Amino acid sequence: MAQELGTLAQQTADRLAEQQVGVVVAAVAEDVVEIRGAGSTGADHSRAPGPGTLFEIGSVTKPFTALALARLVSAGTVGLDEPLGDLLPDGTAVPSRDGRQISLQHLATHTSGLPRLPRGMLLQALLRPSKPDPYADCTADALLSGLARTRLGATPGKSFRYSNLGAGLLGLALARRAGTEYETLITREICAPLGMTDTVVTVDGTRSGRSAQGHSRRGRPAAAWHLADLAGAGGLRSTATDLVAFVRAQLDGGPAGLAEAIRLSRAVEHRTSPFAWVHLGWMAHRLHPRQGAHLQIWHNGGTGGFSSFVGFDPEKRLAVIALGNTQRPVDGPAFDLLRTLQTEHAAKRD
Repeated sequence: MAQELGTLAQQTADRLAEQQVGVVVAAVAEDVVEIRGAGSTGADHSRAPGPGTLFEIGSVTKPFTALALARLVSAGTVGLDEPLGDLLPDGTAVPSRDGRQISLQHLATHTSGLPRLPRGMLLQALLRPSKPDPYADCTADALLSGLARTRLGATPGKSFRYSNLGAGLLGLALARRAGTEYETLITREICAPLGMTDTVVTVDGTRSGRSAQGHSRRGRPAAAWHLADLAGAGGLRSTATDLVAFVRAQLDGGPAGLAEAIRLSRAVEHRTSPFAWVHLGWMAHRLHPRQGAHLQIWHNGGTGGFSSFVGFDPEKRLAVIALGNTQRPVDGPAFDLLRTLQTEHAAKRD
């Protein structure tokens, strides 16, 4: 099994390396894990990327933020239906619509009605499309000032509207309620219980020497992204080793303190179509019966120089992780590998 799994992971890594400077792919099948790399880290210390290479994971941060929410709900620190305004500084103006306030659950399921980006960012992106670090000015003051002037595009809880702003505000609000910073919150509630030592917002010390250099779609070196107080939307860096630990907890339930939160995160559903829905922090869909009707729970991510994907099937205890140090998406080959693992698993059970 390990040899076959390793071959499939390497084939996917090699396929992705055709469009990436460097890539790492992890395949998980029940109790077997295989991690393979291809290409180069691309930095001054350039080498082949591996299990301990750090990548910006972009929006794969969102499942971490949502799981932190579930952890605090399980501990009685916050409530899923608690209004966002209750966790923000006194006097903060939070938009509402049709008499409905934005709740923490709305933020974690992208049903808040908030726009994709903070107020003013879209115009800024149009005027300065080459800005190397577009979220660096998203401080708490800037975010909350802009929030007061933001209009909702839908009634909270009614429809799915993907929002980096909403996810970032969730991370900011949870950290405030917990009396700490976002990075410390994620370390305390998720990384420490799972033994994840390389999932961070700030890369320093020995991690700098293990960090991949990001690249644009054309393969040119790209500046790192720093999301300031919007970090909950996409500010984490991580490794394949750490993400394997994260996804194994999704498959196996994790330690006692996390198991309840993981169950809660998947108990919450908002349907987006007959075959697709969102959980707290995760996208999900079931393939057409002609494709095996397999369940796929996933999230992808992208920054100015990186792309990422984490997907799993809790029914068959299978998972795929793909991390690339180029802006080109890794989703296609990663989904293909996950579907291949699901198909082969089903064939072996027949």
